[in-house]
Amino acid sequence: MTAWFDPHTVRAGAVQLTLPLTIPVAEKPVAARPVVDPAVCNIRQIRGRNAYLSGLAAEDAVVRIYAERGLDLLTRRWRGSRAEIDLILCDSGTFVFVEVKKSRSFDAALLSLGRAQRLRITQAASEYLGKCNLDQMTTMRFDLAMMNDAGAVEIVENAFAEDE
Repeated sequence: MTAWFDPHTVRAGAVQLTLPLTIPVAEKPVAARPVVDPAVCNIRQIRGRNAYLSGLAAEDAVVRIYAERGLDLLTRRWRGSRAEIDLILCDSGTFVFVEVKKSRSFDAALLSLGRAQRLRITQAASEYLGKCNLDQMTTMRFDLAMMNDAGAVEIVENAFAEDE
């Protein structure tokens, strides 16, 4: 529908309207994103990078200790479908699966290895043996290598054995 105005009664600058008028529809309000201070993001990135690099340094130190003991490194950071195994070594036919923990103290590192993580690592080790065409009767052990803030390393052989 169009409305017509009498040109004699319309003021200068008036416009002709077409009805119905199109009314702009308000857009859905966009959920406000939390404002993150760039400095905070940068701190998180720095902490994450430092943790990653200190973990690599801890693994390097542990590999050197095992090499001094005569073990051969097979692979680092092997990723299975359920977990990652930090180090896989061979000790005279025995597969050694090593979890490396870098923490402020040995006690804190020991406590950070929980039952669920041990289960995931043992399942990943089983998967690794399967991919190498070895059976579950292959001789293996699970070690925990810990590094504290001072850079000292302590290795607990057969750390996954439980007293249950």
